[in-house]
Amino acid sequence: MSDARLRIINRLFALMSSQPPHVADFTRRQFIGAAAKLGLTTAAATQMTSMFALPALAQEVTLPEITSVPDALKGSGEVRYCSYGGALQEAQRRAYLQPFTELTGIRVIESEGPDSAKIRAMVDTGNYEYDLCEFEGASVLNLQTKGDYFEEFDYSLFDTANIPEHYLKKHYFLMLPYAQIIAFRPDAFDTPPASAQDLWDTENFPGPRSLQSGGGGLSPDLEIALMAAGVPPSEVYPIDMDKAFASLEKIKPDVVRWWEAGAIPAQLLSDDEVVMATAWNGRVDAAQRAGAPIEIIWRNQLLRNDCWAILKNAPNRENALKLSAFMSMAAPQARLSSLISYGFINDGAEALLPAERLKMLPTSSEYIDELIPYDDVWWSQSYDELSSRWARFILS
Repeated sequence: MSDARLRIINRLFALMSSQPPHVADFTRRQFIGAAAKLGLTTAAATQMTSMFALPALAQEVTLPEITSVPDALKGSGEVRYCSYGGALQEAQRRAYLQPFTELTGIRVIESEGPDSAKIRAMVDTGNYEYDLCEFEGASVLNLQTKGDYFEEFDYSLFDTANIPEHYLKKHYFLMLPYAQIIAFRPDAFDTPPASAQDLWDTENFPGPRSLQSGGGGLSPDLEIALMAAGVPPSEVYPIDMDKAFASLEKIKPDVVRWWEAGAIPAQLLSDDEVVMATAWNGRVDAAQRAGAPIEIIWRNQLLRNDCWAILKNAPNRENALKLSAFMSMAAPQARLSSLISYGFINDGAEALLPAERLKMLPTSSEYIDELIPYDDVWWSQSYDELSSRWARFILS
């Protein structure tokens, strides 16, 4: 592959990765259109979509079959469903929505773009656009401090025997697991780094770094900073902000970029502008598939999620609960993980996925026990203080 084409590929991956994981996926048409704008022919771009098994591309894959559902999930009528659009929602349609309607008789009406202000307005006025939405757990918790905006979940319909309890919350259940990891260039070191302490150890692992910013609605790498300071992984929560920011001060001179878009750390590593960075695993996976020499440290990294929540008094809340239970079943979970680089919450999904696919997913048994679940509650209660602390830190 020519250097020019590789540069174009890397720029395309940057475009695909410039948003948080749940909104960053391109469709095949968008990929080809973006490639054309960068000077790649349509024929070459089309060929690329079959060259790389990217989560962003709607490639043909064999999906696990769903032949039946529990009678308790069957019904009639409709449920109104809101997700983030793009290739993610296309994948959800194939993995969840189409088989749900076929097997239960319940029609799904889709919309895009869940929004806190809109949710408050819908519940306050009783004028609902959707019943069930994809969201962030911390956002659900924030809204609940302002009123009663979400239903409590009844998990009696769920396959709870195969879903770890920490995924199942009072007002939402976690989905779409992804990992916030440390990535590095193996060609930069004689001995590969293996921990947060190594990320901070610029004497034995010299070179520029990139860490996640605390601006743009993101949460900085406080957990990593604490582990670098010697805090055991099991004790990072509740986060000691004083200790975390003191640790960040130590690495600050070696951080050449505090990234605010998911594309940036993978791009910096690909371009050999940094030797180590924190990143989202799916972004690194995309760069690896483009040929970038990058490896991942999985041990003691963060497991993060989106979630699903049912709006309070939603008119189709019973069907929303049925759809929620269906989406959490093993086969639908495995279907989605077959289409995009997100993990699964139902342990039964692992047996339905090929080994080569599991290696890309943070919820495979090889990695899951080494990851630290992100504490939505702590972060939801700490945003205001964090914002002011981050502003002082970054300007000092």
